[in-house]
Amino acid sequence: MATTTTTIQQTPVGSRKPSFKPIIEQIGAGVAKPKDTFDPKAHLNFKQPSKIHSMEEIGYSATTGVSPVAVSEPFQLFSQTAVERMRSEIVQPEVMEKCQFQSNIAASQLRGYAQKYAPFTYDAWNHPDTLAVVSKIAGVDLVPVFPYEIGHINFSVKSEEETASEIEAITRERKAFADDEGIAGCPWEDDKPVVGWHTDSYPFVCVLMLSDCTNMVGGETALVTGNNDIMKVRGPQMGCAVVLQGRYITHQALRALGAAERITSVTSFRPKSPFMRDETVLTSVRTVSDVSELYYDFGEYRLEILEARIQKQLKDIRDRRRANKKIDTKAFKAFLADQEAFLKHTNNEMVPEESLVMGHIQEVNMPTEGAPRAAKRARVE
Repeated sequence: MATTTTTIQQTPVGSRKPSFKPIIEQIGAGVAKPKDTFDPKAHLNFKQPSKIHSMEEIGYSATTGVSPVAVSEPFQLFSQTAVERMRSEIVQPEVMEKCQFQSNIAASQLRGYAQKYAPFTYDAWNHPDTLAVVSKIAGVDLVPVFPYEIGHINFSVKSEEETASEIEAITRERKAFADDEGIAGCPWEDDKPVVGWHTDSYPFVCVLMLSDCTNMVGGETALVTGNNDIMKVRGPQMGCAVVLQGRYITHQALRALGAAERITSVTSFRPKSPFMRDETVLTSVRTVSDVSELYYDFGEYRLEILEARIQKQLKDIRDRRRANKKIDTKAFKAFLADQEAFLKHTNNEMVPEESLVMGHIQEVNMPTEGAPRAAKRARVE
């Protein structure tokens, strides 16, 4: 499957101008007021996914990542009212003006907007009830990785003419194919990505659909399995989400057909416990971010983890000494070596700003030409 690239615009952070406005006018006006706060009783609408796929099911070791869980089926997460409120926050002039980025693998994104401009979205993803749902599906207690990565938005918007043409083609071709064929195997399948092949910087992501998918065909997430096959996770409906262990699975978001827009919100998560391994990188985000804000958040959470680990180790050696036990030199040195590696990794990820090529993300060239891959019908359903 060939990858698609776009021209990189080397524009200073924070000065990118929006080239379009998402189609918001049809959202029910007045359903959610700007002063509304997130209320899980009104705004969470969780329905258990039909299946949660393990890492082993798709060809990886169960210990590859931080959880045995690979990806979920789409599941209902938020109510229509909550989605409308989130959509209203992303089209504020300040957000579109100050938080829009683009790269060689994604034409338009909003990043780092939630904490300052979108209190409803920020509170929704930080609420204990939301975290309990995401953690249950992921198979590990999770928290948002840090504020900058709450509610990252990916846009794909088309003209009315393009949308009408796609719907006409889809309607015509559906007459010739059985319903169980789906998009895979049909001539109007569109394998062009919204976001190119990549692995995420963070352990887990929760991808939330913010668009009406009534006439949408496609919009799937394609995954590279441990056997180098391609399988597709069906795109969610509005208010529905998919949980993916994206740090360890190469994937891409495919373009949707028959819909004027495809707007997804991606929130990144890490294990809540500071004692679990943390392999977060900034590879796919540092060149499409306000670097100062990103580094502040990254540095703060890494130091918090280190602080918690040191405090526990300090308590352990004090307790051991009070109990008149000999110091466990081997274990203590192993702890120090682990923290040295943690600090070195943290330092390496904070690449000096003057060395960055803004807008450029190294794309994963997967799958390679001629590599084994699944038949087109292979997908997660």
